[in-house]
Amino acid sequence: MRRVPRVLAGCGAAVVAVGAAAPGASAAGGPETDLAYHGSAALSGGRVDLLLTPHNHGASAVPDSTVRLRWSEPLADRQVLPEGCARAAERTVTCRVGALEADRAGEPVGLQVRLRGVPSEVLLELDTVADGGVADGGVEDGGVEDGGRGDGPQRVLVLDTGDTYYF
Repeated sequence: MRRVPRVLAGCGAAVVAVGAAAPGASAAGGPETDLAYHGSAALSGGRVDLLLTPHNHGASAVPDSTVRLRWSEPLADRQVLPEGCARAAERTVTCRVGALEADRAGEPVGLQVRLRGVPSEVLLELDTVADGGVADGGVEDGGVEDGGRGDGPQRVLVLDTGDTYYF
């Protein structure tokens, strides 16, 4: 399968995702999706403001999905997270994004997280951890490949400038 690099940049930060949507079915023979997350992030004084919108660029609908947000820095012990989001580990938050129609965007998810310290930068990784049984064609559930592209998580480097970085 052909791999097409997509490079997105904003205010000096770069996000790299590799992949190409495959119409119809995954290598395992089931329906295939192509889930991606587009949005913005800003870091200032140890607080990250994040807004993301899930997109299903694939040919099949997803009955339910969850995005995993992993931070390169530990999160502060106390977090106020929106409904549908939960702390999963020291550096991880998961948010339910729900059902996604084929070739459509889902509802935006907005949240603020506090980091334990005040780092000069933080790396955010976004990936899908649950997709209602439909193959995403990427690496999911802790690195288990489901037979598709193997594109892995999206990565966003956010500098403590107060600037908004788009992905």
